[in-house]
Amino acid sequence: MVPFSVTISVYKNDKPEYFKIAIDSILEQSLPPNEIILTVDGPVSDVLNSIIERYEYEKENLKVVRLPKNVGIGIAHKIGVECCSNSLIAIMDSDDIAVSDRFEMQLRYFEKHKDVDVVGGYISEFIDNTENIVGIRDVPLTDIAIKRFLKKRCPMNHVTVMFKRDVLLKTGNYENWDSNEDYHLWCKMLLNKCIFGNIPTVLVNVRIDKNMYKRRGGWKYFRTVAKLQKFMFRTKIINLREYIVNISIRFIVQMLITNTMRGFVYRRLFRKLTD
Repeated sequence: MVPFSVTISVYKNDKPEYFKIAIDSILEQSLPPNEIILTVDGPVSDVLNSIIERYEYEKENLKVVRLPKNVGIGIAHKIGVECCSNSLIAIMDSDDIAVSDRFEMQLRYFEKHKDVDVVGGYISEFIDNTENIVGIRDVPLTDIAIKRFLKKRCPMNHVTVMFKRDVLLKTGNYENWDSNEDYHLWCKMLLNKCIFGNIPTVLVNVRIDKNMYKRRGGWKYFRTVAKLQKFMFRTKIINLREYIVNISIRFIVQMLITNTMRGFVYRRLFRKLTD
């Protein structure tokens, strides 16, 4: 199998126990990475720092990049990617749990689909523990379907993706984009004629909480998604009609309905329910 890297960022609000589980799910893979780049995005707690230092001491393939101040997830991932030395790079979040053969599935996918530049997969969403799965976010599988879906909604589950490093750098790498760094990156990759793929199975179990839908509402959040829609219109990814429809739907969901109703919409319309 081709050597590959994993990049993961951690910051002060991450819970040490969740971070440890996330790292262990990487180390215990059926095909573990040759290199893990851990970007510490600003100062962290003493407890979290002691866990990081222990992994840094025990694992030769884990390299820690410490940033003096918090720069945000987009720039942290950008720095992590630049520090990776392998031709394939996987993204991982600091409180999620990769399924045991995630990387093996993705490497085999790249072997079979050599033209693909980025591959992801489904996520399950759980509260408290992985026995309590409350939804599954599936995504389109083929390049054509993914690019069509991108015009309406984010077509890749960011925490599941594995990239070709050279393609990612040519595309311009991550940027700070107000909580939409991943969606913005998919748009840039589309504009650069990159090839997308998704695997039709859960690759990562994603930890959520009751405040998730609250964070996806309000003026500040709407302003960030409106900015992305404007970018998509300006670059002709979407036309005027698609822009108006997208903005209208997001204004209703993020500005006009309650958190409870927003949660209902996300669970019923944007997820596969497990109950």
